[in-house]
Amino acid sequence: MIDARPTVLTVTQLNNYVKRLLDGDYSLNCVFMVGEISNFNNHYRTGHMYFTLKDENSAIKAVMFKSNAQRLRFMPEDGMSVIVRGRVSLFEAAGAYQIYIDDMQPDGVGALALQFEQLKRKLAEEGLFDASHKKSLPPFPEKVGIITSPTGAAVQDIKNILSRRFPCAEAILYPVSVQGENSENQLVKAVNYFSNTGSVDVVIIGRGGGSIEDLWSFNSEKLARAIYDCKVPIISAVGHETDFTISDFVADRRAETPSAAAEMAVPDMAELKKQLNSMSYEIMSIVRSMISESRESLNAIKNNNCLKDPFNTINIKRMMLDGTEIKLNSFAKTEIQKYRHDFSGTVAKLNALSPLNVLARGYSVAYSNGKIVSSSDDLTVGDNLNIDFYNGSAVCEIKELK
Repeated sequence: MIDARPTVLTVTQLNNYVKRLLDGDYSLNCVFMVGEISNFNNHYRTGHMYFTLKDENSAIKAVMFKSNAQRLRFMPEDGMSVIVRGRVSLFEAAGAYQIYIDDMQPDGVGALALQFEQLKRKLAEEGLFDASHKKSLPPFPEKVGIITSPTGAAVQDIKNILSRRFPCAEAILYPVSVQGENSENQLVKAVNYFSNTGSVDVVIIGRGGGSIEDLWSFNSEKLARAIYDCKVPIISAVGHETDFTISDFVADRRAETPSAAAEMAVPDMAELKKQLNSMSYEIMSIVRSMISESRESLNAIKNNNCLKDPFNTINIKRMMLDGTEIKLNSFAKTEIQKYRHDFSGTVAKLNALSPLNVLARGYSVAYSNGKIVSSSDDLTVGDNLNIDFYNGSAVCEIKELK
């Protein structure tokens, strides 16, 4: 206890004194408190959680060590309202008054429900629920894998429906525990087995209904990633119609119940027979119609005059050919006469323009040095002059120009 007289203390002494006061107060050793989380920091190396708890008027520093934090079923976030249990003390090195939290629960919503929503949001953001990644179910599976409890009602329901709807499909059970501490690892191992071996065409994973705690193994992140990576199509059938798990969202198909999953996995043999009978009837009807049409076409060919009296048909065609020949000859003669008349007219025009006709009328053409002479001015006395007549030519010498 500090002396009433003025005493000079070190910072450490004062902090130690205040810490002893807080630790010695029994009512502060176990405190329940509600507040809103802010400045949340999950230390990546130590695993300790550091944050502030606040209400409308005040705030207090809070610490949750790794040993306690790893028991949480949800991840605290800024803005989340929580109820905490812990003890109030002083962090001497910093003189920080704070609460050391042993346990924490969401205020107004269960921890499991909050963990479910957080994981669902995380996997959805990563694309594990996208429809583009979902595989198609085989239309006629030969082997159906079943991942469920060997003693539950679900496995019997699935087998009964498979044998009734599609007895040629073989059901292969991978027995697992569907709830409890080790069920998550068993479920993951079963999914990986069917994926790696490829021993089945489709897988049904599921169980009957139950509480959220009973179904919790199907909300495992490890199981969700195993289902996403599985090479075989998976149908998730967990609980009843109103139950939803993470496995339902990531699987290739979600069935409301295990029985509905069995109906989804295989076709109905009775319905297939009806479809085959209907198709057979339609095919036979089409074949009969084709035969009838072909028979009618054959009868029409048989009754054709060409086959009944081929010589008459030939004579008719011969007469048609003769008529065509006459028309062609007449047309050819007309065309030849037309072109002959046009040719004669063209020849007459050319003859009228021919210089030979001019020469025949007594004219002649004079050349000097290879050029036509059209004027006496182009000549001199003594020049040689070539003169062409209609029927010959002559070489003359110029004696006189007039």
